[in-house]
Amino acid sequence: MEMLFLTIALVLGFLTLLTLYRAIAGPTIVDRIIGTGVIGTKTTVILLLIGFLYRRVDMFVDIAIAYGLLSFIATLAASKFFLHRKTIVPGARRGNVPEEGA
Repeated sequence: MEMLFLTIALVLGFLTLLTLYRAIAGPTIVDRIIGTGVIGTKTTVILLLIGFLYRRVDMFVDIAIAYGLLSFIATLAASKFFLHRKTIVPGARRGNVPEEGA
């Protein structure tokens, strides 16, 4: 049973790395926000699987709940921030990126 939990945790870790690529290189801000939300969800599940592996589910459930709540709040904060600002480039207006040397 431990081997099953370990295999699932490793697969989820690999999928988290794939999602990290989408969060970094996403073509839009929405893709990046969704990517970070999915990473938070997968990390919460990985924490629970680690709790099963160490036979300390009670401790890891508390950590997973706290991490999931913080991840949710961070996703909401990023969504609220990018509701008014459409780019992460400072000085850009309405999605236009300033040219170099300008």
